[in-house]
Amino acid sequence: MEGFDIVKEKSPAFYDRFERKDELQGQTHYCPGCGHGVAHKLVAEALTELGLQDRTTLVSPVGCSVFAYYYFDVGNVQVAHGRAPAAATALRRSNPESIVISYQGDGDLAAIGTAEIIHAANRGENITVIFINNAIYGMTGGQMAPTTLVNQTSTTSPFGRNPRNEGFPLHVCELLASLEAPVYIERVALGDAKNIMKAQRAVKKALTLQSQKAGFTFVEILSPCPTIWKKDPIEARKWVSEVLMKTFPLGVFRDKKLELPECRPVPHKTVAEAIGATVGVKLEIGGRRHHTRETTIKVAGFGGQGVLLLGQLIAEMGMRESMEVSWLPSYGPEMRSGSAHCHVTLAHERIGSPVITRPEVVVAMNEPSLAKFAPQVAPGGVILYNSDRVPEGFTCNHARVVCVPASQIADTLGSAKVANVVMLGALLEETECLPAETAISVLEATVKNPKILEMDKQALAAGREYVDNSVRVGSVPGPDGYAY
Repeated sequence: MEGFDIVKEKSPAFYDRFERKDELQGQTHYCPGCGHGVAHKLVAEALTELGLQDRTTLVSPVGCSVFAYYYFDVGNVQVAHGRAPAAATALRRSNPESIVISYQGDGDLAAIGTAEIIHAANRGENITVIFINNAIYGMTGGQMAPTTLVNQTSTTSPFGRNPRNEGFPLHVCELLASLEAPVYIERVALGDAKNIMKAQRAVKKALTLQSQKAGFTFVEILSPCPTIWKKDPIEARKWVSEVLMKTFPLGVFRDKKLELPECRPVPHKTVAEAIGATVGVKLEIGGRRHHTRETTIKVAGFGGQGVLLLGQLIAEMGMRESMEVSWLPSYGPEMRSGSAHCHVTLAHERIGSPVITRPEVVVAMNEPSLAKFAPQVAPGGVILYNSDRVPEGFTCNHARVVCVPASQIADTLGSAKVANVVMLGALLEETECLPAETAISVLEATVKNPKILEMDKQALAAGREYVDNSVRVGSVPGPDGYAY
């Protein structure tokens, strides 16, 4: 038309160049006619229009859109198959002012990721989920997906999907709309220009609601997959409109403000007050008491030795001292005699991961645990071993090994069950990471039986006394270098 220029330009929310490959840096990797390219453009344009690009993190899945982080000039996180809503939840909660988009296909979201999407929606997480539904597994060769239509053929259903054998297609919008928490759920399609415009409005609305912290928003996009459907791009678009939309009707399934029920008000408390720490104790700058030290601890032994409980006691002590703490258990299916261990971190700053690969301290309640975890101890670290001496042939040149016969001491006190508390006392005396007074307060809050509580207090004192009297004072390391 005279007087007008048609300008085609890439959205600023995309990178200038797509550097996944040396060649063709102006193109994506998607097949001709694939709906992902259009869906990407809808998301990018919405982010630009709303001014959200610099606040946004895109969580990309396993699937055809796995390389989305090569295209979107936003924060990008790549996650395992189906786990995008869980990762998106963590990203949004850790940075409440951000915009988080979970972008997923039907195999990713509706199959292996079913639990994640349902629970994220049910919690009303303030994220936006873009769900690409092409009724097939695209990247891995065209297997039947949860959304594959009845009688639709695939590599794993060559005679067509049979409801008697494979069940019916999963309707995700309808499923999520049965939950209370979601605020906006809509199904749109990329079958023609009119529906693409509706899809554009839906994506923009979902992101607008998230920016207003309204709650969980979900947009399902029916998308063509010409290569796997074995159709040319035009036929594939028609198939979306003429076939796919009959099984998955378009429309808004939820559009409402989230109304939360009245709940008992929670009084504002500090962390120390909430867990029952003594009120009025003077705190150092930053809210921490004195007599605390950062350390990482791995506690290991058999199930039934109180291994996990010992870790929990240490973690709660750290909480009472206003430290940052983490406790991560690992155990087998056996209630007794199976292996068990836990990771405990005591820190003065936020903890990046609860997993400890090089612990500063290992508490080994049995010989197998000593053999397994002693090599992991950081150089210069400490190993507390539940015995009066190390096993024959055991060597450890990079860490101090302290033998504490915790089980024997516990037997003399009247119960083998307090061996873990004996070891707790030894740990506190050897490392001086936390004050013993805090251990007593934790035991008093945890143990309700007065007789057992008194035995635990004796066990704690016995562990401290053993290290103080038998390991430190007058103790000379043996010829093998270990302290007995």
